[in-house]
Amino acid sequence: MDQLGVSERRACKVLKQSRATQRYLPLVREDEEALTQRIIELAALYGRYGTPRITGLLRNEGMRVNHKRVERIWKAEGLKVPKKQPKRGRLWLNDGSCVRLRSEHRDHVWAYDFVQAWTHDGRVFRMLTLVDEYTRECLAIDVARRLRSDDVLERLSWLFATRGVPEHIRSDNGPEFTATVVRDWLKRVGVKTLFIEPGSPWENGYVESFNGKLRDELLNGEIFYTLKEAKVLIERWRVHYNTVRPHSALAYRPPAPEAWSFASPWAGSAPLGPLAPLRPPTACASSEAGLT
Repeated sequence: MDQLGVSERRACKVLKQSRATQRYLPLVREDEEALTQRIIELAALYGRYGTPRITGLLRNEGMRVNHKRVERIWKAEGLKVPKKQPKRGRLWLNDGSCVRLRSEHRDHVWAYDFVQAWTHDGRVFRMLTLVDEYTRECLAIDVARRLRSDDVLERLSWLFATRGVPEHIRSDNGPEFTATVVRDWLKRVGVKTLFIEPGSPWENGYVESFNGKLRDELLNGEIFYTLKEAKVLIERWRVHYNTVRPHSALAYRPPAPEAWSFASPWAGSAPLGPLAPLRPPTACASSEAGLT
């Protein structure tokens, strides 16, 4: 039209384009800018979350938003989707049944494992992670330079007294878990032990998945200058994981949400939702706020 001076009707006829398409003006919603800003904030705050988990966070905050709309904004803003982890097969018997006992209710099967990390001075510290396989809740993360079978017993004793005794507990064949004192104590309190096959970490998939999220979302992005700082930041992340972080296996709801009423600008009513995500503290902030 600009170069040849023809009408819109003729140009559309030659190019075989609908005039309705040519004259279409996109409708921008009133909340588009605010929603885009919030998606960018969440993407910057949780760098390893993709659109499904970001959508879950938005809905938990009370926003009525379609996942396709989030994906459109995500792509338009050039945000990067984290890479998916490769899937691994399970260990099956000849009759087709799975060796792993599946949890059927809360406190049916617990699982625990060790994770290793380093402080800024290069010294190693270990973490004992313990999860409920049914609810996906992280029950505890103990942080210390060294963790032995006595430390495992101390943590289990506290959890049994405060939460209850599970029916089974799953672990690998590490010396801290297979120690005679641990096995005898669990037998006395009526807990059955489930040890995975050596060299088959996927049989302890729930806690291994949790450990991967812990490392990917916290350990790989933080510098721990002291052991006490590591304890504070790891415990804060554990609380966030249980109460705020959307879990894909739970319809993008947290394992143990802390619900509260709030007036949402995105909905007509005041729905119940989990606490808004807290920004990860810096090293200086954690030293001032959490080390007392």
